[in-house]
Amino acid sequence: MAQKPKDDPATYPALGRMMTWVDKKGSDKKIVRALIVACIIVFLLEFTYEKHPHFGVEGVTGFYAFYGFIMFTGLIYVAKGLRVLIKRPEDYYGDKAVDTEEYPEDQLDKREHNDV
Repeated sequence: MAQKPKDDPATYPALGRMMTWVDKKGSDKKIVRALIVACIIVFLLEFTYEKHPHFGVEGVTGFYAFYGFIMFTGLIYVAKGLRVLIKRPEDYYGDKAVDTEEYPEDQLDKREHNDV
């Protein structure tokens, strides 16, 4: 019988141990706040250099942030529209789907991830 692997952070690789803070309560708010602060800093840094725009509109302060937000929002709405056009029902493939095939339990060789 296979043993269930222990979920002990001490057994994680180095990067996994460093990232365990992401699972803790409240870390999502910290990430969002950090992103907001980063966006504000980058926006304020835009005032520290001289722009040489190719088109006049590129010289407007915050143009690329606004343009990126509008384009990303548009991309989401286009994807929603495409979903309506290409979405298929869950049983679209019917009996021909591989996962609909039934296998006899006595002929299956089930293994856990830590089995060799």
